[in-house]
Amino acid sequence: MLVEVKVPVLSETIAEATLVSWHKKQGEFVERDENLIDIETDKVVMELPASVAGILAIIKGDGTTVVSSELIATIDTEVTAVTAPARKIVSSGKKSIAAVKPAMLPAARRMAAKKNIKTEEISAISGTGRGGRITKEDVVVHVESKFTPGATTASAAIFAGNRPEQRVAMSRLRLRIAERMVQSQSTAAILTTFNEVNMQAIIDFRARYRDKFEKEHGVKLGFTSFFIKAVVAALKKFPIVNASVDGNDIIYHGYYDIGIAVGSPRGLVVPIIRDADRLSQAEVERQVADFSKRAREGKLTIEELTGGTFSITNGGVFGSMLSTPIINPPQSAILGVHAIKERPVAENGQVVIRPINYLALSYDHRIIDGREAVLSLVAMKEALEYPMSPLLEA
Repeated sequence: MLVEVKVPVLSETIAEATLVSWHKKQGEFVERDENLIDIETDKVVMELPASVAGILAIIKGDGTTVVSSELIATIDTEVTAVTAPARKIVSSGKKSIAAVKPAMLPAARRMAAKKNIKTEEISAISGTGRGGRITKEDVVVHVESKFTPGATTASAAIFAGNRPEQRVAMSRLRLRIAERMVQSQSTAAILTTFNEVNMQAIIDFRARYRDKFEKEHGVKLGFTSFFIKAVVAALKKFPIVNASVDGNDIIYHGYYDIGIAVGSPRGLVVPIIRDADRLSQAEVERQVADFSKRAREGKLTIEELTGGTFSITNGGVFGSMLSTPIINPPQSAILGVHAIKERPVAENGQVVIRPINYLALSYDHRIIDGREAVLSLVAMKEALEYPMSPLLEA
């Protein structure tokens, strides 16, 4: 029986996706629940497991653009033997079957010989031709992938003496980031206001409570939860900063879904901490740690990356001292956090050294006036400079 392998049903906000890389080759035996392929949308990379065990026949190759529910492969659950010039026996647990090594087209053989590709290396080449045959282009892509690991049919390496260049197609995530950043700057009247915060109180709190906090809650006490709590406190005082624009309307959100910009191998992603005002500091820290881990692993879900009423981005983890963050539409404001540096400041008529962090609040001047922007940033500063004990919360 032939079982169809289709693209999962995508979110209403996602029109299409890209087949990143098949983990199994044409004609190979696959086990049930084994990951067949990674599928990239503009938000996440999804794994597609096999629903049954059998022989895989690939219809759509790496780099193909697909839509929701599109057929990309089949799995033959009844194949016991096949006829092909080259075969190898693969154990299926209960029986043995012959897995086909895809044939090479003549042009592909000539290209392989020209590039000095060894016979045993040919098995690593994914065939995109009819019936899984290896084409000349497949050989070229294989050679390019050795020049830059992870290269696909959407990349091209050009060698010119000792001055190599490479053209690589943007990933869907990078295209989406580019689209949203241009959208933000072309549709919103973005202005940025700055302030500085003395982080000494928070540093002292962390030094005092770090071990006890981790022992009691099972998670480390970082800086991010302090910033999130400070942001929520300010948004409650100035609801317009938590609002968004929809046509000629202003939507005031009665909840606080805070996006946290996180770096990942695919690029910047912004998972959302829902109802941040209802979470304890320990619960916030758990979510931040979980999001960071799964962002690195590429396992955040579409739902976790959708929505948000306000965002925080921390360029300080990379050493940034000051920046003007770009609003994440349709939100109307974003807080930029930077590196903590010891600097001389005046206190009570004396110059002292304090750990200072520069804060930057970018806001949409269409609906947020300077007064509300400045005062909301001051409210964040005050909440950070006079924090409550994180152990007072459940």
